[in-house]
Amino acid sequence: MKVIIAGAGIGGLTAALSLHEAGVDVEVFDGVTQIRPLGVGINCLPHAVRELDELGVAPLLEAQGVRTRELIYTNRFGQRIWREERGVHAGYRWPQYSIHRGRLQVMLYEVARERLGPGRIHLDHALARFTQDAHGVTAHFVSRDVASGSSPAPDEVPAREVEGRGHRRADVLIGADGIHSAVRRQLYPDEGMPVWNGRILWRGVTWARPYLGGASMIMAGYEWEKFVCYPIGAPHADGLQEINWIAELKYRDRPPQKKEDWNRPGVLADFLPSFQSWDFGWLDVPGLIRGADRVFEFPMVDRDPLPAWTHGRVTLLGDAAHPMYPIGSNGASQAILDARVLSWRLATEGDPLRALQLYDDERRPATAAIVLANRRNGPEQVMQMAHERAPQGFADVHDVISPEELDAVARQYPDVETERVYV
Repeated sequence: MKVIIAGAGIGGLTAALSLHEAGVDVEVFDGVTQIRPLGVGINCLPHAVRELDELGVAPLLEAQGVRTRELIYTNRFGQRIWREERGVHAGYRWPQYSIHRGRLQVMLYEVARERLGPGRIHLDHALARFTQDAHGVTAHFVSRDVASGSSPAPDEVPAREVEGRGHRRADVLIGADGIHSAVRRQLYPDEGMPVWNGRILWRGVTWARPYLGGASMIMAGYEWEKFVCYPIGAPHADGLQEINWIAELKYRDRPPQKKEDWNRPGVLADFLPSFQSWDFGWLDVPGLIRGADRVFEFPMVDRDPLPAWTHGRVTLLGDAAHPMYPIGSNGASQAILDARVLSWRLATEGDPLRALQLYDDERRPATAAIVLANRRNGPEQVMQMAHERAPQGFADVHDVISPEELDAVARQYPDVETERVYV
């Protein structure tokens, strides 16, 4: 069996490693000219870490990331609403890792080059279109002049097509080419841009003194003003730790974001005043914001769940299949699970069409449930409840929200973990 993967992000590279391990002939194509450690922080949840551990790359996470110990929800005064342990601290066999997204991608890329061979991963090859018939699928590639660290697409990056890169023939095409997927666009040409929910995220990374022991993830605020932060590396010799942060504001009447507004440099004056007083003593929010070398602005977007990912010999994976709000730390983890399930199906089913459909039947409903749950704010609902009931703060959260209510919110978020290890 021959498989082509469009997209060398976390999901695409995990799929390539999994398929190679299973003995499947696989090649990866991406439109960027270089894989660079771009971006900010992400989280790998225990069910995703388990899959990476099976691929032998979990030690790289251990070396580069932080074993997240706890997740703490607070109001905008830093008063604790809810705390839950994470990873091995919560009883799982595998940790939750907080890590720099770009460094994780580069690590997976280097491992994939070593195992598959450098001639199996092709950069400066952006998927332009595909055709399929009863015997296979043909992917057509072009070269693009792009100064970006993610797969380009016509409605995301103003790309200049330099020259044709020819075509490749395979049994299966996997579209792992991100939220602006060219594969998804061909399958659903009338879908349009991702749906913006009126919120803007400003993201940055700051070197600062560790807080609360150096392994805590914090979510503070409420629906209209929110701040999230977590460390993504061990403290250096000078005592400073790399801390990823996200400042979020919701707008009632701001016009929809234009395509040129994606991933643009952020301006502190646009959001810092809203967080200027958020110094909790144990966490200096405005200090973290001001300490970042660079700030990036993103609209918070997702897409409606699709009726099908698989169309014949073509299927979708990761953000191309199920872009979701960054709530619950699930985006990268679900892409890793997609990759492992898809690889297992392709490795164990004799018919690739059946394999792709079984993958679709298993993964699409599970991820659709997460997309929809994230639109309801997932477990972050407790922050809104606290703000509405005690906008000026509280002495004890149980004076505001009962333990039973907190537990009910936790149980509403879908548990999509599985005991199966794939391939």
